[in-house]
Amino acid sequence: MYSRNHFCSFDIQTWQKLPLAMPVQTLLFFAFLAAFSVKVPMWPVHTWLPDAHVEAPTGGSVVLAAIMLKLGAYGFLRFSLPIAPDAAHHWSWLIIAMSLIGVVYIGLVALVQQDMKKLVAYSSIAHMGFVTLGFFIFSDLGVAGGLVQMISHGFVSGAMFLSIGVLYDRVHSREIAAYGGVVNTMPKFAAFALFFTMANCGLPATAGFVGEWMVILATVKYSFWLGAIAATTLIFGASYSLWMYKRVYFGPVTNDHVKQLQDINGREFLMMALLAIAVLWMGLYPKPFTDVMQVSVSELLKHVAISKLN
Repeated sequence: MYSRNHFCSFDIQTWQKLPLAMPVQTLLFFAFLAAFSVKVPMWPVHTWLPDAHVEAPTGGSVVLAAIMLKLGAYGFLRFSLPIAPDAAHHWSWLIIAMSLIGVVYIGLVALVQQDMKKLVAYSSIAHMGFVTLGFFIFSDLGVAGGLVQMISHGFVSGAMFLSIGVLYDRVHSREIAAYGGVVNTMPKFAAFALFFTMANCGLPATAGFVGEWMVILATVKYSFWLGAIAATTLIFGASYSLWMYKRVYFGPVTNDHVKQLQDINGREFLMMALLAIAVLWMGLYPKPFTDVMQVSVSELLKHVAISKLN
């Protein structure tokens, strides 16, 4: 009698040696790509996400950005790479190109947004581009950086959408032009919002910095010029994030709705504080996260490398 593990091992080893293995892997790879790229979302199938965030309530946006988008990236890691490793290597240039276009182009699109939710939604697309970029560099640093980026993006993007929700509950508008001088009436909230905005920019010592920096380093080792292109997100991210913060929170109060705003209450303060602690902790001490994933990342890359050699 053969065990279940024996049959699974036999099937995988046998099918990888078949003459048609590469065409079949390519077919599977693109089938997975069609599904997971929409879920991440990657350029050019990203257009649904900003509209979904605009229509969703605050809680829905937080769940979508912090959890649901990660399912697409997890699909690449759990299915595309182990099941179709040769095709993943062969078509890695395509994923890298799509990821870099997402990082640069979507960053430019975010710069011209007038709706706060749309701006943060586009920034999520750009940041998730680092996840797929790191995965298909096929290095320990790149894959680990992509995983760290998935976790940190959950904290930062969730906090950004919660901050927008706090303002929307009071003013019932997501338009940047509807605000101005919020720091004068909501100083505690403005301090939290500034911290989360800086994390969204990739400020060192925050969670938004660690994953992006790991992926950029891995990309530079892979190709200096591709790494330089990936690093432009530090410029674009700071540009659209700080532009939004300046317009919403700084300056004189010129809107009657803003003049009547009340600062965050105890419940809102507690939620903001917990997220701020998580963002700061992961930025200062990411070692617990990288240690947990180190063995799994090494085993995955070993499997993919062995398959390529065979």
